[in-house]
Amino acid sequence: MVDETLSHRPAHALLADGTTVCIRAVEPHDHEQLREFYEEMSPENLRLRFFSPSPLSAARAADRASAPAHRGYRALLAERHGQVIGLAEYDTGGTGDEAEMSLAVCDGLHHRGGGTLLVEHLISAARIEGIAAFTADALGENHEVLRLFADLGLGIARRFEGPEVRCTIRLDEDDTYLSAVEARGRAADVASLEPLLRPHTVAVVGAGRKPGSVGRAILHHLKTGGYTHRLFAVNPGADHILGVPSYPNVGALPKTPDLVVVAVPASAVPGTAEECGKAGVRALLVVTAGLDVDQAHALPALCRSYGMRLVGPNCLGISNTEPGVRLDATFAADHPKPGTAGVAAQSGGVGIALLDGLSRLGIGVSSFASLGDKYDVSGNDMLQWWESDGRTDLALLHLESFGSPRAFSRTARRVTRRMPILTVDAGRTDAGRRAAASHTAAAATRTMTRQALFTQAGITATRSIGELLETAALMHAQPLPAGGRVAIVTNAGGAGVLTADACTEAGLALPPLTPEVIDDLLAVLPEGAAVGNPVDATAAVTEAQLADAVDRLVGHTGVDAVLVALVPTAVAAATGDDLVRAVTRVPARRGKPVAVVRLEQDLPVKLLPAAEGGTIPSYAEAQAAARALAHAARRAAWLARPAGMVPDLDGIDTTRARELTETFLAAHEDGGWLDPRTCADLLACYGIPQLPWEWAETEDDAVIAARRLRGPDGRVVMKAHWPGLLHKSQQHAVHLDLEGDAQVRAAFRDFGTRFAGLLTGVVIQPLAARGTELFAGVVQDEVFGPLVLFGLGGTATEVLADHAARLAPLSDHDVHDLITAPRCAPLLFGADGAGPVDLADLEQLLLRLSRMASDLPQLAEVDFNPVLAAPGGITVLDSRVRLLPRRPQDPYLRRLR
Repeated sequence: MVDETLSHRPAHALLADGTTVCIRAVEPHDHEQLREFYEEMSPENLRLRFFSPSPLSAARAADRASAPAHRGYRALLAERHGQVIGLAEYDTGGTGDEAEMSLAVCDGLHHRGGGTLLVEHLISAARIEGIAAFTADALGENHEVLRLFADLGLGIARRFEGPEVRCTIRLDEDDTYLSAVEARGRAADVASLEPLLRPHTVAVVGAGRKPGSVGRAILHHLKTGGYTHRLFAVNPGADHILGVPSYPNVGALPKTPDLVVVAVPASAVPGTAEECGKAGVRALLVVTAGLDVDQAHALPALCRSYGMRLVGPNCLGISNTEPGVRLDATFAADHPKPGTAGVAAQSGGVGIALLDGLSRLGIGVSSFASLGDKYDVSGNDMLQWWESDGRTDLALLHLESFGSPRAFSRTARRVTRRMPILTVDAGRTDAGRRAAASHTAAAATRTMTRQALFTQAGITATRSIGELLETAALMHAQPLPAGGRVAIVTNAGGAGVLTADACTEAGLALPPLTPEVIDDLLAVLPEGAAVGNPVDATAAVTEAQLADAVDRLVGHTGVDAVLVALVPTAVAAATGDDLVRAVTRVPARRGKPVAVVRLEQDLPVKLLPAAEGGTIPSYAEAQAAARALAHAARRAAWLARPAGMVPDLDGIDTTRARELTETFLAAHEDGGWLDPRTCADLLACYGIPQLPWEWAETEDDAVIAARRLRGPDGRVVMKAHWPGLLHKSQQHAVHLDLEGDAQVRAAFRDFGTRFAGLLTGVVIQPLAARGTELFAGVVQDEVFGPLVLFGLGGTATEVLADHAARLAPLSDHDVHDLITAPRCAPLLFGADGAGPVDLADLEQLLLRLSRMASDLPQLAEVDFNPVLAAPGGITVLDSRVRLLPRRPQDPYLRRLR
């Protein structure tokens, strides 16, 4: 089953130089354009494409491509400004899962990535039709196309036949291919952001002559912020504004701007965007808010058609503190302090808070983007910019939504291995969204999906702006701890107790000190000091004594970090400033984080100058210091383990699985729940172990099935079935412990009476052995994609809500985390005395479930409940699968939002 609309929805994407093109299906009315496309090619280009420069070959190619679409044949074109610049086709010849592929790119646009982009989109369309491989013939001298095929990231075989080369390209979607697509997309994305973040000319449209307008404020910031290139204003009523030359419209400017800031009324935004596009502007920053539906639709469409990147609308602006740029196109109160933190925020207010906080801490900002309504430029774009800008070493995000969560996840996993990515987990209260469709759907919440995304990507998720800045201060100033073992030293016992409580609540450990360390501390601390953990140095401690004690604790191999909790006292041997100075004297070369808790501090967090030119964070609350340190420890643990791999699985029949789903959807256009037989066949395609069962539609068939399936105890289970039945236990649609033919007949008659008009048949199974009842499933989140859930199963699974989740596809690390995260995890390791379950089989079940979700985008829900886990193996006792009526878009296909 092929959905023409979704498979070939027009998509705008970026060439290698950042130019925007549109990729879409060829339509019959394109015939004349395609004919001209071929006629304008050079003889050499035509010869390489058709192996001869015959004009008849070009005419036939135009005829074929513009013919009505049919199964087994697809033609996609790339166009820019309405002109065709490339064409890619495949044709199966009507049979098999292999297709002949061809490609043509117009003269003058070679080496800009257009051909590769077309082939990527063609591959995505082919996979929807179940095509497993492309073949392509090329002249051996056509090095460009042969290199294009080789660089795709797919398996390729070549066979030379005289002057020609036959290439066979496998279309398997593996991590190698996704990484290659990702690398091409990253380079194109960064190139497209150059006019936005490193513009050589900027114009502000809507800068008023009188103080008070947003446009005037942005123009003022650009001028006073030290922007190093040409700056213009656009205002028909003025020759100069704030000393900046002003012109009546964008077309009248003496030089076409790279970036135009739009600060006009909402009704004028589309017209301004079109004027900019016609003038050749490359990027727009739209700060205007309040666009209506028509304006909101027109703005991104115009930006796409003219190839302009767009920030906003409804945003605070952007800035880049790079010395050669000094761009501050915001209307914040102050200029951001130059530094090394990249910031992207959807909320202007949050953006201001982050800019102010980072400037106050002295961390500063490398570049900043207020994303606003985020019609185009997103957090994913900014991550890729920071990854390549050579300045950013810390990324701070405030994102309320994700345009392509799976693409964002892949980007974040890569970037966060180079720099910390911190975010505020906004929108947590949306957790009330529950669907009653199945156990799996009911268990999945938006909070769970966001947390899964952050966990898998290695993103540090905080709960407030304050916590974000507190954590950023520690990660900027101090090395990451090797673990979560903390030593506390204080000049007041009560402060030490509060800090110890905060550390424990944050998940940190306070290990006992060794006798050797205790002796070292007693040798330097004043008489009466209590040397445990916390270490109470007493109010009599001097600056030198505290410095020695902290230095010895930092050098202790049994701790990973040191927190120093200080309070002012009337009888102190040293002032508070003296004691803080003692901590800052500890050399940073020891490679362990040190932080101060100073309860009288006026600000939540400060960075104090330290020895050897570094800084040490100082917190007003012990909880803040402990939270920040716990976040740092989790990041260190994430970095310490190798990047996860999606394991290879044997015994999987993806082709048969796709046939089953396509056959079902051909008969059920609206999708729906698979019947038990199709469901079992689908699980068998993925080698998922199921309890033996038989289907029966009559009383006699049920008796015969029960006789075949009775186990050693002679008992069976009967489950009623009808389309749409989900929670059998709640409907009393299960009979357990059936012995003998009479009980089987009685159970069948009971179902027939109670479910008259609904019952379509029954499932007979042997009574399962004892074990731990678990639940596993998949739910297709409309934003995040397939989510694999796991936890405690049985009838109380939703009540107890003991679940964990990860986004598919699962890596080996993900599946381990998924198994160990629920509260019931100790049962799986034998905590109840029954012995550990077969963990290897459980991992296989979840990996195969993840593979199913990745292979079959039509999956809406998969619900395995219960899954019986025992030392002897893992068995699915009951399963349900629901399909979507349409296949979602390929989440990894290169396209602009």
